[in-house]
Amino acid sequence: MPAPRVTIAFVPREVFSQTQMSLEAVLENTKEPFDLVCVDGGSPPATRAWLEDMAQTHDFTLLRSESYLTPNQARNLALQHVHTPYVVFVDNDVIPSTGWLQPLLDCADETGAWAVGPLYFEHLPLESRVHMAGGISRLLKDSDGRRYYEEKHHLAHRPLAEIDTPLTRQETELIEFHTVLVSMQAFEVTGPLDEGLLNHAEHADFSLCIREAGGKVYLEPASRITYVPPRKLSDEDRSFFELCWSEAWNEASLRHFSRKWDLAPKHKEISVARWWMRHHRRYGSRVLARVRKVFGPRFTHYAQQLGFAQAEALWNRWRYPLGQFSKVSAPEVEVVRLSRSHSQQVA
Repeated sequence: MPAPRVTIAFVPREVFSQTQMSLEAVLENTKEPFDLVCVDGGSPPATRAWLEDMAQTHDFTLLRSESYLTPNQARNLALQHVHTPYVVFVDNDVIPSTGWLQPLLDCADETGAWAVGPLYFEHLPLESRVHMAGGISRLLKDSDGRRYYEEKHHLAHRPLAEIDTPLTRQETELIEFHTVLVSMQAFEVTGPLDEGLLNHAEHADFSLCIREAGGKVYLEPASRITYVPPRKLSDEDRSFFELCWSEAWNEASLRHFSRKWDLAPKHKEISVARWWMRHHRRYGSRVLARVRKVFGPRFTHYAQQLGFAQAEALWNRWRYPLGQFSKVSAPEVEVVRLSRSHSQQVA
């Protein structure tokens, strides 16, 4: 078998309960030679034990932190163990379709792209509703000369059956980290991923960095993956999920992104991002889940408009104070297991 040209970096995003489903799909649906580095950031005991068993059975490198990790922390930890020309980041709530990897490699080889994203789908059934198909990611100036950021996702939330235009390989401005293939050459120019972004805008920042450095970003729709968040948060997911989308991490990420790219304060894209992150966090609310179960989705929508959303945000600020949680320390990491190939390279 030829030597692997790509390392799959499998990392936690916002939950743990989808880890087994996702990693099993990666292993089953990937036919090309690959190295695998799995990062475990504070997972519950059952997931932790399962990952150890899988690392032994399938001979992959397993890294562990006892504390929760931000997505970019986890990705950068994996990058330290990549010895192939390409890395492909895969979040632990993604199901890649059969044959997903080779088209990404072919696109990078044939176009020289530094980053290649697949056609992203969302929710079950697989490959039914598009999450995004590339998009717009731009730094612009308004009529007063103030700099702002614009982002648009192509075909977002559209049922695939309703899309008549053939989807073809094309240069784009935006990828997402659900799954993305990256040439290691990109990191030689841009450096590691920005860990000042705790939970949001990592995809926007990385897309901008690549294009600012002269690299290209491509969409390769011949590769397909589906983002599958849990239908309901389990108890083992809740604390990680609530921290991931806490007011502290939200505001720290938005402020960092705005400072880094010299954006005007209070511009529209930042307001939209803040609204989306709060809305996404309330997905895990036990109170809203009970209200939805008893009174239905329409009443739940009205309840949020009538003050629940504001009350929930205040509670979250109290639970995760900005001063305490807006800065994340460097994690202590244990190498639980090195794959045989990585052990030989270290030796």
